[in-house]
Amino acid sequence: HWVLALALIGIFIVGVYMSDLPLSPQRIKLYNWHKWAGITVLTLSLLRLLWRLVVRPPDLPGAVLAVMPAWQRVAHDGTHVLLYGLFFAVPLIGWAYSSAAGHPVVLFGMWPLPDWVPKDKALADAIKPWHGAAAFALAMLVVLHVLAALKHQFIDRDGLMDRMRLGR
Repeated sequence: HWVLALALIGIFIVGVYMSDLPLSPQRIKLYNWHKWAGITVLTLSLLRLLWRLVVRPPDLPGAVLAVMPAWQRVAHDGTHVLLYGLFFAVPLIGWAYSSAAGHPVVLFGMWPLPDWVPKDKALADAIKPWHGAAAFALAMLVVLHVLAALKHQFIDRDGLMDRMRLGR
């Protein structure tokens, strides 16, 4: 949870910063780092999903469920489903864009990953805005997730955040 959270924050900040840089060695270095981080996020997301399929998260505490309105439960479940979907969609769309633009992903500068869409400028132009839109949607959901957790901690005081505590 926490490693993925920190990775997502870092990769988002770098992505926004690098997109307005002029062509330079620094920009190329940041784009490569961004791609590596994206593949790492994709891998961590796959491992997290596999973990969640084997080890179910703890149920919401009964005290929380007793007072949580139905719409909040729907928002809780829906936000988690959308987060997981975007954990995969954002890096896969980025990888597709990179492939279509003819800029292969070479993980850590050593392992070339296969292009999974053909090199095609029109396709790259069509894919590029989807990567940014999905990344911003993910960022907004992360902010919503954090705000909801803080609400439970400081307004509801229902102990929900104890489920995310390190070393619990």
